[in-house]
Amino acid sequence: MTELAIFDLDGTLLNTVEDLGTATNHALANCGFPTREMSDYYNLVGRGIYNLFRAAMQPADPSAPRIDAQTIEKNVPLMASFFLPYYEEHKCDRTRPYSGISSLLHSLRDAGVKLAIASNKYQDGAEKLVRHFFPELDFVMVLGQREGQPIKPDPAIVNQIMQAAHCTDRQEVVYVGDSDVDMQTGANAEVRTIGVTWGFRTREELEGCSPSAVVDTPEQLLKAILG
Repeated sequence: MTELAIFDLDGTLLNTVEDLGTATNHALANCGFPTREMSDYYNLVGRGIYNLFRAAMQPADPSAPRIDAQTIEKNVPLMASFFLPYYEEHKCDRTRPYSGISSLLHSLRDAGVKLAIASNKYQDGAEKLVRHFFPELDFVMVLGQREGQPIKPDPAIVNQIMQAAHCTDRQEVVYVGDSDVDMQTGANAEVRTIGVTWGFRTREELEGCSPSAVVDTPEQLLKAILG
């Protein structure tokens, strides 16, 4: 029996890559760095916005000289100053739930499964996207990247959600995501972990982390969660 289903957000419930990439390119251009191809962002996102900035500032060509760490760190807050207001205004331009996700979440809710979000997206952005796209659903918690808190794959975010949900049996918890970071998060939290292939990373990346299951559709995910 699954009591609690915890979901990653970007690449799992919502296809956010174009809005994230566009906002990052806006920040790169304003900070004097070359912009990146949109296809690059499938691998750049997922580790928090500061790590996104750090990776995006480096040359896309792996053979090109790397930018030194001091220059990168100096520009991280400047990148944020351009990214955050732009993304706030444009975060829903192209972002949409993946096909079948709303039905999946409603089916889980109707089956008595508690729902929660554990994301590396900054907290305010995660909350606003969830409210915008899933206003009728009652999530136990929506947690993102927060000051002073570790980001995934640290299991703290899962433990905090379990505590809020009054769920003590890890065998009754499932964590769902689309990346190696998500699979590592579930493993570190010692909960059942399911990878989804419709997101930003490959099946091979997911399977390399030995999750409980890898699924290709929300219908398969529903069956995997409910057993």
